[in-house]
Amino acid sequence: MHFLDQAKIYLKSGAGGPGAVSFRREKYIEYGGPDGGNGGKGGDIVFRAVQGLNTLIDFRYTQHFKAKRGDHGMGKDRTGAGADDLIIEVPVGTQVLSEDKEEVLADFTEVGQEVVFLEGGMGGRGNASYKSSTNRAPRQHQPGEPGEEMWVWLRLKLLADVGLLGLPNAGKSTFINQVTNAKAKVGHYAFTTLIPKLGVVRHKGREFVLADIPGLISGAAEGAGIGDRFLGHIERCRVLIHLIDIAGEDPADAYRTVNAELEAYGEGLEDKPQLVALNKLDLADAELGEAFAEELLAAGADKVFSISGATGEGIEELLDAVLSYLPERTSTETKAAEVENTEEDGGGEWSPI
Repeated sequence: MHFLDQAKIYLKSGAGGPGAVSFRREKYIEYGGPDGGNGGKGGDIVFRAVQGLNTLIDFRYTQHFKAKRGDHGMGKDRTGAGADDLIIEVPVGTQVLSEDKEEVLADFTEVGQEVVFLEGGMGGRGNASYKSSTNRAPRQHQPGEPGEEMWVWLRLKLLADVGLLGLPNAGKSTFINQVTNAKAKVGHYAFTTLIPKLGVVRHKGREFVLADIPGLISGAAEGAGIGDRFLGHIERCRVLIHLIDIAGEDPADAYRTVNAELEAYGEGLEDKPQLVALNKLDLADAELGEAFAEELLAAGADKVFSISGATGEGIEELLDAVLSYLPERTSTETKAAEVENTEEDGGGEWSPI
């Protein structure tokens, strides 16, 4: 499945149906009279957050969404049928932005959340509704209100409890493969991760979602490398794991580089709790690891965990620290519990990824 986290789409709600102009023509009813019914309501544009989607790729191929118009009114005081609403399913974590991307119009953070985004036009009045004591045979009617239309941007921010970040080739893919069931690409070169990855960590009877984003480099906030586009996917995380390559040229400088990009990006990322992990411990001796850890503490890190994503050394202690920042039950565990209850009642299965 291809990953896409931004898409521009056109929306138009349905117009209301026109009212009818009609007169009764029934035997034994003298003079008859107006009996034109009202038009039906146009369809609304409704967004719904659903489980099981983690990309906006479908909106690359379908970009125009138009709800149907209401049916016209008919004689014998019959009101036209209202059009069905057009429901657009989006992944949890999707935001709907204005065309200039300056305003967040809707934010979907829960499964099943619905927003009536554009309302369909009301149906027009038929001539029967214009009848009065002084206007016994009205011939006017309303055509029905037009629907609303606009261009919007969809932006996906993956919902994860913990975010994983660092410079390219810091070992993030190896780490997420070690602690989750994800199958991220691993290579001896920079930018093996080109799109965000999600995985579910199970540790000491707890579960939480870990998000891995492409590596940051100096100047990412100005668009260097892959840029800061994917930082939005860790905005909702409760804690960040900052991996630093122990075999890199200067771990302390790597720490400062990434934090400078977080500060330049803003959105509160620089204030989030950050667990610093000196990775690839298997490639260096203990003395070198201690020296680099002291440099990182001097650079501003609160605590440094020495780990190896390849062998698993030190990871348990790091995950213990992660749990201290999470609530008693994460959204992943809540969903799993709901599914267990559903399965007891004869429901289906749920996959956390």
